[in-house]
Amino acid sequence: MQYKTMNVDGLSIFYREAGCPSNPTIILLHGFPSSSHMFRELIPLLSDCYYVIAPDYPGYGYSSMPSTTEYIYSFENLSLIVEKLINQLGISMFILYVHDYGGPIGLRIAIRNPNRILGFVIQNAVASVEGLGEPFDLFKALWLQRNSATESAFAELVTFDFTKKQYLYGACQPYSINPDAYIFDQLFLDRPGNNNIQLELGYDYRNNVDQYPLWQQYLRTYQPPVLITWGKNDFIFTIQGAIDIASQLNCVEIYWLCGGHFVLEEQSVQVSLLIKNFFGRVYPEMPWYQC
Repeated sequence: MQYKTMNVDGLSIFYREAGCPSNPTIILLHGFPSSSHMFRELIPLLSDCYYVIAPDYPGYGYSSMPSTTEYIYSFENLSLIVEKLINQLGISMFILYVHDYGGPIGLRIAIRNPNRILGFVIQNAVASVEGLGEPFDLFKALWLQRNSATESAFAELVTFDFTKKQYLYGACQPYSINPDAYIFDQLFLDRPGNNNIQLELGYDYRNNVDQYPLWQQYLRTYQPPVLITWGKNDFIFTIQGAIDIASQLNCVEIYWLCGGHFVLEEQSVQVSLLIKNFFGRVYPEMPWYQC
């Protein structure tokens, strides 16, 4: 694995890279509150068959973190940054692996580039209101009336206790969850000014909900092959969210994996095998078939 940065619109965007560029490309899009670090175990398991790119969004991980007065933090802007990174890397077609916040970022990229998408791997990311779990009550209150009270309540989502809960709640083997993961995430959340970034994105998430019908239409119209690898004990996104996505598709497989929101902490090997097997069957003429 290599660790690189690229200048995109004046921002330094960090990304992890592995595998041969002549292989099919898979782009790994992380969720909140993590970074490409969440894929640290999955990337080596895919790199024998795929060219793997895992970026950090602005405000996350090792990428630039301009203040909210210097940069408009929205899912639209994050998706444009990732798309420009993909273009600057010279990648023409690719699979999108999306988790959590990676869902609205990846689906925006797909809608703008439907003919470049080879398929999706969806890990606990949704495109329906029914997929939003209990923590989104804090988002909804913020969307309904943004004031000091709702902003203060939303701040619970960037605390260490909540970050740790995202990793441990629903884990099938909680004692196997490496504390480095949630401690690493929290170090970045605790940077001065990052709470403002998370607040802006939390408020902007309402625009994702508004686009759910558009995303569902994209899935019905273009029918990308979709593999759903779902941490079945997730408390942030519901199982119904996965079912709703699958209902739009003809070529789809769902696997309910034992684990929570960050199911890769327990199931990276299983997920890598599912990816290789699924796309090997979808594209038997492609190099995946040889893996």
